Amino acid sequence: MDALFSLIENINHLIWSHLAFVLIVLLGGYFSMRSRFFQIRKFGMILLSFFLFFRENTKEKRGIHPLKAFFAAIGGCIGIGNVVGICTAVQIGGPGALLWTWIGGLCGMLIQYAEAYLGLKHRVKNSSNNYDGGPMYFLPLAYKSKWIAPVVSILLCIYGVEIFMFNVMAESMSVNWGIDLRLIVAILLVATIVVALGGIKRVGEVCSAIIPLFVVLYLVMCIWVLIAQRAELPLVLQEIVRSAFTGKAAEGGFIGSTTSLAISMGISRGAYSGDIGIGYTSIIYAESRTKEFERLSSLTILGIFLDTFVICTLSVLVVLATDYWKSGIDVSLMVQEALGLHFPYMPYFMPLFLFLLGYTTILSYFVVGVKCAKFLSPRKGPLIYYLYACIMLPLFAFTKPLHAFSVMSLAGALLLLFNLYGILRLRKEIKFGLDRFDV
Repeated sequence: MDALFSLIENINHLIWSHLAFVLIVLLGGYFSMRSRFFQIRKFGMILLSFFLFFRENTKEKRGIHPLKAFFAAIGGCIGIGNVVGICTAVQIGGPGALLWTWIGGLCGMLIQYAEAYLGLKHRVKNSSNNYDGGPMYFLPLAYKSKWIAPVVSILLCIYGVEIFMFNVMAESMSVNWGIDLRLIVAILLVATIVVALGGIKRVGEVCSAIIPLFVVLYLVMCIWVLIAQRAELPLVLQEIVRSAFTGKAAEGGFIGSTTSLAISMGISRGAYSGDIGIGYTSIIYAESRTKEFERLSSLTILGIFLDTFVICTLSVLVVLATDYWKSGIDVSLMVQEALGLHFPYMPYFMPLFLFLLGYTTILSYFVVGVKCAKFLSPRKGPLIYYLYACIMLPLFAFTKPLHAFSVMSLAGALLLLFNLYGILRLRKEIKFGLDRFDV
């Protein structure tokens, strides 16, 4: 099994450090130039647009409220990948991986905007007084073939069963709280399926209730630690920039890092945590009742900013400033130990925090997987998907976290290649604008 997962990781490295990196930078760069850096130039308008959605009062009954779609999508973006996955990137690829995560995030903002826009534009009405949309609806137009829709749907079904975050959640709770791992796995599995049965609307309600408070609390603690370690920050920032282009020599028995590895780790973890080019966000946004496609799509930029430039960045800076990235401890405990230097009860808070982040992410992915399974077979698809989830989630809960992440990363890499090519073919359909600020 180790040999198999080693092969999967090598394939991941090949795709992420060569193909995916080039595609994300080129396509994201193209949209940035074409829109005159819409993601930077109109960031204030995007933030204002988010708050204006709270006042939206429409008589439209079909679809869900735009902010429920936003929070359901955020539930998938903001997760354990922002705390554990990104630290894995630094542990393996060196501090320079964070710089490549920033580059991938900046380019990925408009790629995800394009995904959401195409998902909204090509969505169709369904019998549940809602909408269906996503890559399985717009990619056949790009490829001019029907085979792409089922292939992407199958990959999204695999991606929808979030075995990596399920693994980290179960292990963290078991180790820190002294609860039998088998019991935790059973409870998490039931909790996931029960809530996911309510669809994206219910997931959006759960995410909007859980995410804001705990994310703000986590960010405040990270900032407090960085203020305490402020003397180290100039050297940390210098090391991030230097090692992004020169690689980082092995320390403490870690895998030797090269520039290629830093790029691979930074781009793949950034794309994974932000769901760039995966297609997941477009499926959720397509369910919104809004008719303002540009306005709602622009909220993906806010999501990537919060995901990559705030949470991922603070998580990495904390472990770099406290030197825990070189400590040799399990990657799932790095941030916990770093925060524990200044705050008590971290063995209780962090497992709970990871549980809430992971739970909302698993829910968001899961309901997307159900929709993809229903697309493949309206009658049998969801049942097969639930059975697949009931097998894979417990199975990978007892394996190494890296093995689970490798499977997720490979599925994500293949989805990214299919989606980016399709978006490139449909690029002329995409408009960037906020009300009168069209480009």
